[in-house]
Amino acid sequence: MATERRSRGAASAHSPWRSLFESYLLHHRKTAHDSARRLWRSPIASMMTWLVMGIALALPVGLLLLLSSLQGVSAGWESTARVTLYMEQQSTEEDLSRLRVKVASRNDVTDVTVISRDEALAEFRTSSGLADALDYLDENPLPHTLLLTPSPDVRNADGMQRLVDTLEALDTVARVQVDLGWLQRLNTITDLLGRGVWALGLLLAAAVILVIGNTIRLAIESRRDEILVAKLVGGTDTFVRRPFLYTGVWYGLGGGVIAFLLLQATLWWMSGPVQRLASLYRSEFQLTGLSWDGTLALLMVAVGLGWLGAWLAVKRHLDAIEPNQIEASR
Repeated sequence: MATERRSRGAASAHSPWRSLFESYLLHHRKTAHDSARRLWRSPIASMMTWLVMGIALALPVGLLLLLSSLQGVSAGWESTARVTLYMEQQSTEEDLSRLRVKVASRNDVTDVTVISRDEALAEFRTSSGLADALDYLDENPLPHTLLLTPSPDVRNADGMQRLVDTLEALDTVARVQVDLGWLQRLNTITDLLGRGVWALGLLLAAAVILVIGNTIRLAIESRRDEILVAKLVGGTDTFVRRPFLYTGVWYGLGGGVIAFLLLQATLWWMSGPVQRLASLYRSEFQLTGLSWDGTLALLMVAVGLGWLGAWLAVKRHLDAIEPNQIEASR
């Protein structure tokens, strides 16, 4: 009996908190439902706001996806970079063999291909069509050449520069060439464009907040009497603010969905021409869309911007709607 009384006492002690929590959740669910229903009652105005948000969100996200695709392709080009090592003109076959062994023993080189001066001249004679002119040369003007494949850990701008400096210091080496200058310029341009896209994204995010704020301001003005009555009967600012915050959340969610649909439609529309252009240049470039994580992040950012715009508008305009202020103005 004592145990039963204790259990009943514990249940009665927890029941008020449980009822309060259930009432809190019920009010949130009802407020969210009512806010969504109000948006559907004015579909044209709601759709215009969603389209504005969707376009503002899709533009920087699409540019970021394009830049990420370009950076992925440039990383692939950088990983296939090779170093060409030209020996001095007077170098012998023994010098070539010694240099090959020395270079192949390095940890930052994975493969070495030897092209002797005779092989280079024969290849040039075949590919250039100048065989008759080459017959008039007294000696072979081409040097011995080594083609080096760097290891993956040095396939970047700094690592390649250190490798080139080290190879140029070796005996019988006349010149070391690696064509990464254009790739470095491309990376610099993509970095600059990336910062520009982020700046554009911040500006468009501010524009989204202003659009949502202005929309919520109009909603507050249209429900001014309702807000006044709620405050007269003791409604707190949190209670009055909640429907408008949910309205901002619904605006943000709808804008995020519109942005996702615009990105998918643009990707589908451009994928064919991009693949044909890439095939003409024998490139593996392709546009990549949003992943599941990226889609979730887009929706969360859109909802956050909608909520922030609504909160700023409510904070700004609800303070001006007070029963005592209205009575004083009368």
